[in-house]
Amino acid sequence: MLMRKNDGDAEAGPGRRDRSESLASHAFLLPIAAVFVVLFAVPLAQTFSYSLTSFSGYSGRAEFVGLRNYRQVLSDPSLLQGLAFTILFAVATTVLVTCLAVPLAVVLNKRFLGRSVVRSLFFFLSVPSMAVLGLVWQYILSPLETGVANRVLHALFGSQAVAWLGSSTLARTCVIAVAVWAAVGWHATLYLAYLQAVPADLYEQAEIDGANQLQQLRHITLPQLAPGMVVSTFLLMTSGLKVYDLPFTLTKGGPGFATNTLTQSIIVQGISQGRVDIGSTLAVIFTLAVALIVLAQLAISHRLEKGLQ
Repeated sequence: MLMRKNDGDAEAGPGRRDRSESLASHAFLLPIAAVFVVLFAVPLAQTFSYSLTSFSGYSGRAEFVGLRNYRQVLSDPSLLQGLAFTILFAVATTVLVTCLAVPLAVVLNKRFLGRSVVRSLFFFLSVPSMAVLGLVWQYILSPLETGVANRVLHALFGSQAVAWLGSSTLARTCVIAVAVWAAVGWHATLYLAYLQAVPADLYEQAEIDGANQLQQLRHITLPQLAPGMVVSTFLLMTSGLKVYDLPFTLTKGGPGFATNTLTQSIIVQGISQGRVDIGSTLAVIFTLAVALIVLAQLAISHRLEKGLQ
């Protein structure tokens, strides 16, 4: 009888330990869940409730208006332009930075004189804030003949002054180009960290087998960079969708509404003009758009990662 009791206790011991470990792990998740509820779920629910009312933020009265605010927002051409440019900016910067940062990381991973200095120079491009970069590039891209870009073009080719930020196409191109210029170095450093973890034996074995540089890039470098590409593209996409400081300081959202972003519209409509109902509606639409785009981006990145491996 004594032996049977001890055997039962021995069998019950691992089960109790598993339950206690499970309870401990859930206890560690409680602070995270509390922060999520307080800082995300509750504000999002309140924002959605405001979007269904006529609440202005100044008066306590808020009449229920249903989907009227959504119809108003989706019929406003300036807001639609802001949504279109936000998506264009996020997708364009993600694609261009990735296409430039990967080969740059491969070059920076090679041995050459002054490699550390060159790495630092590319990394420090992303150190200043986007607001500061916007002000600096606003001076560089000045439409006057004294603008830095126009002076360089006139000295080299004798061309006339160009209104870089005066047309919709040029303004969008300049905003995207400045964002890419600022982000390439940081993301190349991210890829460089992944490249330095690749065993050198893989490349030596590939050379022995007769693989050229392009084949090594396709079958060794890119598969090893696949996890880094998922992280990099996710960061680029999320930061691109919530961009505000660079277009605002560089173009003020102009010309017209060509470089207006959703974040700028939320701030202007919801805070500056005191339209909490419209700002809340924009915030809800923005949250849904970001969620859909990020989920699609993660699915594409996951398939790409599987295809490279």
